[in-house]
Amino acid sequence: MQHREFWGYQVELDEKATADWYAQSTGWGCECGDCRNFLALAKRRAFRAPIVETLDSLGIPLEKATYVGELFKDEAGVHYQFSYRLAGTILAVPEQEAVFDLSKGRCCHDPYPYGAPNFPEPHFDLEFGAVLPWVLEEPQK
Repeated sequence: MQHREFWGYQVELDEKATADWYAQSTGWGCECGDCRNFLALAKRRAFRAPIVETLDSLGIPLEKATYVGELFKDEAGVHYQFSYRLAGTILAVPEQEAVFDLSKGRCCHDPYPYGAPNFPEPHFDLEFGAVLPWVLEEPQK
């Protein structure tokens, strides 16, 4: 286990177990338009630099999110919440843990298992939010 820090969260991370799981993972499998749009942007690496840099430092492909949810759409674009699971534990949270801020990520534990079957225990999630454009050649629903 290795100690790391993400946005003031202190964590203990099993990088090998995490890498092994992602190596065999097929990634997020939802076929709805919003998820396909998210995956198209992930494959293009079209997320904010801090998200890309964090996941690159862990060797996690952006298109292998373990949770993707469209929150809402407006004139700014499609608002997404998405996560990537890591083997390890959260040791400490920031003293001033705020309401989820879309400008950075957070560490949390999401019990939703759909996108991470058979993930090693213990685990936690890196959760992000982003407003992304619609890039599919089909109309938005």
